[in-house]
Amino acid sequence: MLAVFDKSVAKSPEALQSPQSGSVSTLKDGFLANHFGSLHPGSVTVNLASSGLIAYSLQNKNPLLPRLFAVVDDIFCLFQGHIENVAQLKQQYGLNKTANEVVIIIEAYRTLRDRGPYPADQVVRDIHGKFAFILYDSSSKTAFIATDADVSVPFFWGTDSEGHLVLSDEAEIVKKGCGKSFAPFPKGCFFTSSGGLRSYEHPLNEVKPVPRVDSSGQVCGVTFTVDEESKRETVGMPRVGSAANWSSNY
Repeated sequence: MLAVFDKSVAKSPEALQSPQSGSVSTLKDGFLANHFGSLHPGSVTVNLASSGLIAYSLQNKNPLLPRLFAVVDDIFCLFQGHIENVAQLKQQYGLNKTANEVVIIIEAYRTLRDRGPYPADQVVRDIHGKFAFILYDSSSKTAFIATDADVSVPFFWGTDSEGHLVLSDEAEIVKKGCGKSFAPFPKGCFFTSSGGLRSYEHPLNEVKPVPRVDSSGQVCGVTFTVDEESKRETVGMPRVGSAANWSSNY
C-alpha cells in the first residue's frame, strides 16, 4: 500500500527531513504512483486531487496480514493486518455482523471526529491485533495513521523533496521517493493532521527524534521515541453537541 499526502494535509515532522536526502518530488508526473504500479501490475491508484494519492494492490498479500480498502462517506481507508477484538469493537461502534476491519477503523474515526467520546489515543489503544492503517477524510482534508504497538505489519514513512508525507508497507518504495528522509513508523504511535505524531501508549509524554545510523556509520534519517522526561500539556475537551466536528481536537 502507498499514500502520498500534500503537506497541507499532513505536515511531516521536520526531523524526518534529512539535509542530504536525495529525495524527489513524488507527486510530479505521478512519479511514485507509476513506480508502485510497475512493481504491482493491476494495482489501483486513487487520485485525491491536490491532497495527494492512495494506491494499493491485492496481489501477493500475506494471508495472515491481508490488505483491505474501503470508502465510506468520503472517508478513504487502507488497512493491513487483522484485529483480534472485532466483536467487541463492532458492538462498541454499533456495527453489523458483516463489518470487517477496515470498516471498523472508518467508524472509529468517524465517531472520534463527530462525537469524540474518547481521546484519540484511547481509540487506537482499544484496537487489539496486528495492523497498520492509513485513513484520509476528504471532507475535512485530514489524515489519521497508526500501527499496532509492536509494528507487526512493516510500515514506513518519509518526506519527499517538496515536504509531502509518504507512507508505505514497503521500505523500497519510500526510499525511492524520499532517499534518506525515511524511517520505520514509530512503535505505539499515531499521526493526525491536527496533532502530528503522538504516542498512544504514553499519551502524556512528548515524542522526540533520535538519529538513525546505517550500516556504514552514517546518519540516515531519524527514528522517534517517547521522551520519558517531557510531558504534553493537557487540555480539557470542551462539551459540544453530537453534530460538532472534533477533528481539530484529536
